[in-house]
Amino acid sequence: MKKENKGIIGYLFNNRHRSRTISYGMVIIAYLILEAMLRTGNLSNLFLGLLVPATCYLVAAIGLNLNVGVSGELNLGQAGFMAVGAFSGVCVSGVLAGSVPAIPRLIIAIIVGTILTALIGFLIGIPVLKLQGDYLAIVTLAFGQIVMNLIMNLYVGLDSSGLKFSFVQANFTLGEGGKFLINGPMGATGTERIATFTAGVILVIIALVIVYNLIYSRSGRAIMAARDNRIAAESIGIDIAKTKMMAFVISAALAGAAGALYGLNYSTMVASKFDYNTSILILVYVVLGGLGNFNGTLIATVVLFLLPQLLRGLQDYRMLIYAIILIVIMLVTNNELLKTKVASLRGRKQKAKA
Repeated sequence: MKKENKGIIGYLFNNRHRSRTISYGMVIIAYLILEAMLRTGNLSNLFLGLLVPATCYLVAAIGLNLNVGVSGELNLGQAGFMAVGAFSGVCVSGVLAGSVPAIPRLIIAIIVGTILTALIGFLIGIPVLKLQGDYLAIVTLAFGQIVMNLIMNLYVGLDSSGLKFSFVQANFTLGEGGKFLINGPMGATGTERIATFTAGVILVIIALVIVYNLIYSRSGRAIMAARDNRIAAESIGIDIAKTKMMAFVISAALAGAAGALYGLNYSTMVASKFDYNTSILILVYVVLGGLGNFNGTLIATVVLFLLPQLLRGLQDYRMLIYAIILIVIMLVTNNELLKTKVASLRGRKQKAKA
């Protein structure tokens, strides 16, 4: 038998920590490469504009994978949580504009968006998590649509007298120098773009740290036990409601943080951007990357987010090819024969190391 590795290298590459090391490594290496391309001017304007949104979708997908892959609850309201984070972040940034520098303002907006979304996630989770399977999916999908429609009818203005709110129509007047932060169906307009790619990468790493530390903790094992066998988990004293709520709230909070960063990356943003199609899209990233597999989520999200842009030159055939690629990936990832061969190769590799 080979002697077990010790020290920092052994810690990083043992079975328990290999996955998180690979995740951090992929994110850091990708950031260094892209940052070098940015500084040397080798990145087109098209891809330059996709960097921040890509990190936002990565954070949202990591959070959803915690909910769907680790906790086993089908949540289709991720876009709704992103919308809460996005528009609350825009409002915070607008209030602090002129008195707080851009970077601290961005941090404060993300923190506020995260906390507010976590609170809403907790309140929504109390009735919603009593449901399971398709019923949970339908209710969370409805939640996302309700949030989108509420924001489309929300008016938030700022002038020298402070913030002003109104629903359905703007029944208030703004003083001199006042502006709308949220203007009903027109959404957030005139937002200062303070989001950066570096902030997005830091947020991705923070999301990975939170998720990995949770799933390798006692609470994470309780969440997975509740997912695998609810009755057996209850019989050994695991609080099912508490574990489900924990995963749901953390997932919502990460979506809120992603939404806050996303909202501050555009000067104009409408609530319809966060409809059910966005929730389904994030779910596709998670499923194709592998439920509970965060390395797969990172790769699938980046590839599937960038793929439509890479195929843009094909015009009318772009979405057809994209759909075919999705089908092929799904067939390959669910091929039992391929899985058996991969498992066999892993077994041989482990025997060779022994």
